[in-house]
Formats: sequence, C-alpha cells, structure tokens
Amino acid sequence: MATKAAEQLVNVLIDWGVKHVYGLPGDSIDTTIAALREQKDKIKFIQIRHEEVGALAAAAEAKLTGKLGVCLSIGGPGAIHMLNGLYDAKMDHVPVLALLGQVTTETLNEGYFQEVNTPKLFDDVAVFNKAIESPGTLGELVDQAIRTAYERKGVAVLTIPDDLPDEKIKSDYHSVADTFQLNPPAVAEDQLKQAAALIQQAEKPIALVGLGAKNAGTPVRTFLEKNHIPFIATMPAKGIIGDDHPNYLGNVGKLGTKPAYEAMHSADLLLMLGTNYPYKPYLPEPGQAKCIQVDLNPEILGKRYPVDVAMEADVGQVITALNQQSPLRTDDRFLKACQKSMTNWNNWMASKRQLDQSPIAPEAMTAAIDETAPDNLIYSIDVGTSTSWGARFLHVKPTQKYVISAWLGTMGCGLPGAIAGAIAYPDRRTLTLSGDGAFAMVMQDFVTAVKYKLPIICVVVNNQKLAFIEYEQQSAGQLNYEINLADIDFAKFAEACGGVGLTAKTNAEFKDDLKKAYATTDRPTLINAYVQDDAPLPGKIVTDEAKGYMKYGTEFLENYWKIPELPPLKDIMRQFF
Repeated sequence: MATKAAEQLVNVLIDWGVKHVYGLPGDSIDTTIAALREQKDKIKFIQIRHEEVGALAAAAEAKLTGKLGVCLSIGGPGAIHMLNGLYDAKMDHVPVLALLGQVTTETLNEGYFQEVNTPKLFDDVAVFNKAIESPGTLGELVDQAIRTAYERKGVAVLTIPDDLPDEKIKSDYHSVADTFQLNPPAVAEDQLKQAAALIQQAEKPIALVGLGAKNAGTPVRTFLEKNHIPFIATMPAKGIIGDDHPNYLGNVGKLGTKPAYEAMHSADLLLMLGTNYPYKPYLPEPGQAKCIQVDLNPEILGKRYPVDVAMEADVGQVITALNQQSPLRTDDRFLKACQKSMTNWNNWMASKRQLDQSPIAPEAMTAAIDETAPDNLIYSIDVGTSTSWGARFLHVKPTQKYVISAWLGTMGCGLPGAIAGAIAYPDRRTLTLSGDGAFAMVMQDFVTAVKYKLPIICVVVNNQKLAFIEYEQQSAGQLNYEINLADIDFAKFAEACGGVGLTAKTNAEFKDDLKKAYATTDRPTLINAYVQDDAPLPGKIVTDEAKGYMKYGTEFLENYWKIPELPPLKDIMRQFF
C-alpha cells in the first residue's frame, strides 16, 4: 500500500523514540509539518519564535537526556538562523537531527526565492549531511542520519525539497532503531595494570572529571574515596559526583578555584576521565606529572597533555575494573592538604554568599538560588558572568542537572535550555540564570514558555552591562568600550507575554520573589534582579592577566586622570597568593 514519503519520515522518528521537534512552519518545510500534525499524539511539535532557539533547545535536550534532539526550519533564512544552535551541539558532542526545507525539485538550482545551498553551508557543522533527491530514500536517509548522529555524537542534517515528502512511495522501510546499540571498546588488561601501577606510585594524584563520566558518577566517586584522590570537575561535568563532596576542589581555569589551580600545579599524576579540557596553562607543566587518560574518542587521547596510559574505553568500565582491586593507595596526605586549602577557599566564599547590599551582590543572589533549589532542579546557565556565579556559588547535586554551552559559549543559551528541560522533564522545575545581555538575545521565546505553560524560572542578572566583556577587556590591558547596555524592564516584558514578572533590588526582595516563582506552576516567572557590578575574578590570576590589569590601569589613568574602579585589593591579593 502506497504512503507519502513524509509519513515514513515521521515513522522513523517515532521508531527512534523522538518525542519533541522544535521549529517553525514555513513554505519549504510544510509537507513535513503536515505529516507531524497527523502524528501529534506521538511527537509534540514545539513552536518556537526564532530558529536559533529551536536548535539551541534541541541541543540542550540532547545534553540533558543523552537522546537525540530534533529541530526543523524552512530553507534559506530559517536554516541560517539554526546554525548557531547546531554548532553548540557539534562542539559539545551531542546528537541532534536538523531537518531543513528546500525549494521544490522543479525550481532547484534556478536561483529561486530563498534558495540557499544548504548542503554546502552546513558541511562544517554536520557529521552527516545529505540532500534528499528521491522520495523513496527519505526514510532510509533519516534512519542513517540518526544512527550517525548517535555514533559520532554530532549533528545530522537533511535538506528536503518540499515536494518530495508529499509524493507517494510503495516501499515499506523498517528502521534499525530496535537493534541499534553502541558497544564501547573492551578494557585492555595490560593498560589496567599500567594504570594501577601509576596510581600506586603516585604521591600527589589529581583527577579531572569530565562529561565522559556522566553515567559513571557512583563508581568514580567510590574510586576517588577508596584511593584518597582529590578531584576537579570540568564545567559541563559539574554535579556528576556532587559539589559538596569532601574530595572536590571545584573547577579549574578562569572560572575555577585557587585550590584547584594549586593542586594541578603540584600533582605528580593526572587522571583525565572523559575530558578534552583545552586550557593547557591550567594543567600541570609537561613532564611534571604522569598521565592516565580515559575516553571513548581516540582522537583526543594525548591531545592536551602527554599521556603515559591512553585508554580508548568507557570511563565507567575502566573505573569499575579498578574498583574491583583492593585500594591502590592509602596515603591521604595530599588529599588532606588540598582539603585544608579548600576549607580556606570555602570560608572566603561563605563571606561572599552573605553580602547584603543594594543593588544585590550577585554572589548572595546565586547563593539564595542554591540554598532553595529542589533536589531535582534542572539548571540552565547562560554565558557571561552568570557562568562564573553558577560555577562558584551553586553546589550542584547528582540528583540535579546542569546544562551550559560549554565549548561554543554562546550567549542566549539559557532560556532555550530551560524550555528544553521543562519539556523533557515536566515533573521537575527548571531555572535559568542569564545576564541582561544574554537574555535579550532570545527573550522573544519567553512567550514560548507561556504558550506551553512551562513553569520555568528565569533569573535575569541585570547590571546594564556586558560585564564579562568588561573584565576580559581589562585583563587584556584594554580600555572598556561599548559594554554598557540600556536598561530594560524585563518584569514588564514578562507580564506582557502573559507570564509572571518580578523585580528585585535587595536580598530580601529576591528571596521573596524566588518563593513566589516556585509557587507558580502554570506559567513561567521572570525575576529582574538588579545586581552590583562585581568582578568574577579567576581562582588564580596568571601572569598575562596581571600584566593586562596593570596596563589597563595605566591607560585609564592617562586617558581619564583618575584611578579606575577595579576589584578590591584584598580580593586580588587572595588570587595572587
């Protein structure tokens, strides 16, 4: 019996367990939309207001669930808008399928209205990139695209001329979804022995835990405890073990802690567990430490640091095998030294959490979020100073989820991530922390949360400034230029969209607003939080940054004949020493 090719496309999506598709209808994708409408009881179409938000939401859903995120748009301008979100998925290595409309085959290559060469345009972002040329191959190519997205942890793109999905086909294609599985390479026994020997010999081991350990939090935690090893988490891996664990030293890098920096530069063994951490200056000096790296992607083994044992394997399987051995080391002196250093750091952070001023100290505001967060809260953290405050003052638990734009670092990822979190996990609350600059990039889609009655909580860190850019310019020795932003009454905007809009200028107001937000369950709430322009200083100011700050101060004095407003000396001195 003949069916339309579009029906086969949707059936393949259903076979793979796709529950949501983010996008906007339009002429060159409408035949696919029509097929989705007929299966709306099985796949929910989420209408967003901008294609970039759809792609970012699909990427965030893939990060949160580990399953395929799907987005679609018309060709031409809609497809171009999707690129930013798809690059976010590419660089964070998550499976996403993008369905792009195209002009009909009759007008293809004629320079028709909105015709863009999408196969060429999307070639760099995609691990699978095909243009459909025959309706009979549509189902098979969708199946291949999804399989490749999972296998290669990336973006699959299909360009579909709008007439083809509407054509009748006789083939009854069956997807491979039921039989598909990813089998990690077996753990090599000789490498296990080499790794065990290095761990036994180490006096100052440090573990850098990345997103590759996402499904292995319990065995990794057991391993670290059993062998008295302190650990650092990469930003996207925050919460896999739990930020309150006594072996935890926080993050390392510009958003990290001083104890993490110092431990890295004292270590004689570095265990890289599922991470491709790129910031080499924050790793031990080459030759200082032995290194064991475990990752499923062989291309990154030894890429950032010279490796002594390079294991192409699943982190969970390797660590479980090591746990089956008796404790490999009993020396806890290095761990205790790191814990003492971390206690000093936490005491400093505790004083920041208690700041009480108006406008609000962002440290205290984030601490209030942390202290009231449900055990199953989903955090969607935007790019900018929000990332800094989240890294420092949110103590994420293994029962919570934490999603960011890790590698692309794209402003505006917070709201789409919150939308995706609320849709993928309707029984959990989702909170997004965004600067006023980042939120303004995607704010139109607050109304998407209103439309679908998503009780997300949007906290806008409002300092009328591109604050992170302010400190980047200063640390590079540059005078600040064009970083100030005109104020927006985001609370009134939220109300205009049909949501709840609240404004806070003091700690008490913010805490009260947060209670109101959690009490609202039928629509989104936005808290417009006016905050101090506090500097999110790095855990350790490295030499180049110090030189940059000195140059900035000198140039400011020469140009404006006054001393610039820099972070308090006591804060800067803490990071130097």
